Amino acid sequence: MKHFLKTCAAAVLTVAALPALAQTIGPNGETATPSSSITVPQADVDAVKAGNYTAALLWHDQSDFVNAVTAGATDEFDRLGIKVVATTSAGFDAAKQRSDIETALTKEPSIILSLPLDPVTSAAAFEEAKEEGVKLVFLSNLPAGYEHPKDYAAIVTDDLFQMGKQAADALAASMGNEGTVGWIFHDASYYVTNQRDNAFKTTIENDYPNISIVAEQGISDPARAEEIANAMLLRNPDIGGIYVTWAGPAEGVLAALRANGNKDTKIVTLDLSEPVALDMKRGGNVAAIVADEAYELGRAMAAAAVLDLLDQDVPPFVVAPAVTVTADNIAEGWMQSLHIEAPESVR
Repeated sequence: MKHFLKTCAAAVLTVAALPALAQTIGPNGETATPSSSITVPQADVDAVKAGNYTAALLWHDQSDFVNAVTAGATDEFDRLGIKVVATTSAGFDAAKQRSDIETALTKEPSIILSLPLDPVTSAAAFEEAKEEGVKLVFLSNLPAGYEHPKDYAAIVTDDLFQMGKQAADALAASMGNEGTVGWIFHDASYYVTNQRDNAFKTTIENDYPNISIVAEQGISDPARAEEIANAMLLRNPDIGGIYVTWAGPAEGVLAALRANGNKDTKIVTLDLSEPVALDMKRGGNVAAIVADEAYELGRAMAAAAVLDLLDQDVPPFVVAPAVTVTADNIAEGWMQSLHIEAPESVR
């Protein structure tokens, strides 16, 4: 499982039933603010440097995505003269994350950036940091009961609606804006994937009158993707396209199409994956991959924390842009998203 687990891990949020969304909304219904507006002016740099502030980056896992977020945050901290005193990975273990927080606090950081792994456990884990006045910025998730601006500076995440919308637009374009599609969505209450999946469906239904969703199937175990796709193709042999909730199960859907000798049905999915990108590069079934700008997530998290240190108002919910990656812009898209070169196989 690729970026999905990197962005929301075990971070289940209580989310109201998702209507026909027009934009990404926060976990408590907050209006989104573009990350491009969260900047520390050059005029404030000297004041920040004089503060001798420090930061800790307490992540949920280690991956290309986390590396990109770390790079974005570290570059911004370097610009502002802020030293990173701790960088950790909890390996999706909420108890380990709590231990990481306790250890980091011995270094007295001014700022903590983190993705809380579990709302309830994290609420207690970050309590001491909150009481000590550490500026907290969270990635994609929020500890239970935390209120803005009293308890944290901001949540920063992807523009989730745009990710789903751009996936719908890319699939429609690959099908000539007509035909039938299947919708394989994440069958669990996860804030990140729920918004992305529903944005795809909403966009198809509202913007593409000549495209019909003829098959819908939830998935919780990526290992079942090939089985689900085979059943979908059996009932709808002429289906024109399939949306898959993230890249891991998309690899299973791709395997099913290949096993059936199907070279026509198009796939779109979310989050970068070398096997999926390779099929796209070779002119296979994959039409597009929609990714987030992970480096920008890190930069915006760092900037939000510093603005809070400067006692400036910080909006509660900040989103970074989405990028549509196709066979024509794989190298550029990989760099824009992860701030690293694409794998050699797809360049």
